[in-house]
Amino acid sequence: MNWVVAILLSAFFLGLYDLCTKYAVRANAVTPVLFFSTLTGALVWTVLLTVDALRPGLLPPGLVTDSLTAKQHLQLMLKSGIVSASWIGTYYALKHLPLSLGAPIRATSPLLTLFGAIIFLGERPTLLETIGILTTLASFVGLSLVGVKEGIHFHRNRWFWFLIMGNVFGACSALYDKYLLGSLHFSVPTVQCWFSIYLLAFFGPFALGWKLRLWKRNEFSWRWSIPFIALALLVADYLYFSALQHPDALVAIVMSLRRASTLVAFAGGLYFFREANGWKKLPAVLGILVGIVLTLLGRA
Repeated sequence: MNWVVAILLSAFFLGLYDLCTKYAVRANAVTPVLFFSTLTGALVWTVLLTVDALRPGLLPPGLVTDSLTAKQHLQLMLKSGIVSASWIGTYYALKHLPLSLGAPIRATSPLLTLFGAIIFLGERPTLLETIGILTTLASFVGLSLVGVKEGIHFHRNRWFWFLIMGNVFGACSALYDKYLLGSLHFSVPTVQCWFSIYLLAFFGPFALGWKLRLWKRNEFSWRWSIPFIALALLVADYLYFSALQHPDALVAIVMSLRRASTLVAFAGGLYFFREANGWKKLPAVLGILVGIVLTLLGRA
């Protein structure tokens, strides 16, 4: 498959992932949603591992995992820990924030990677990156002004900061993905498989504590969007990793095109959840996307 087609499809499924997540956690307990969606992804890969063990050669190469050392298992477990922290922040934020606000904010995670390089590595942004950053920040101001009309003040809204926390850990995960796939040469199915399985080790204890009522918690209602969270993410990530491995694919272009998921989630939030002030948010959302694209192209 052409890498551009792959990344655009990845963006579409990533937008569906946001929509499924919003529907699953809306007026619902977050912990069991996290657990059951994670369980779905782990079950998919457990079945594939079992099939490959019983009938070697039956699965296509793109679904076959490599054997790992104990150290390599720990490296993939670390990725699961980083993603767990990111998802906890993101799921709770999406439960309480309109998706038409949450999705554009989530899309800014590549900027956090850039800020980290500037602050900790002493890198200096190019002119194009500077324009992109300023465009994104200006669009953020516009988005926050619209949010005030809905009673959401970014600077004192804890769910906004939960989303920022999720973005920070998401940026760390993206950098770690590059290290796993590029420097350590893990295969895509190997990373996806064991990362999905090890997520259960992090969310399982929380789900048990929720079940035993060890803390005050909301009630849970099953929704069929919950397993589709995992399925949409599995497809989105597989296409994304596959695009990154293509020799002609520039990381900046791949990341820019993947941000198209924001438009899918934004449109879905307005259509399915009847969120307010859609047209007033649209210029700010488009400004954020333009800023991100300029920033990432400046990295190329």
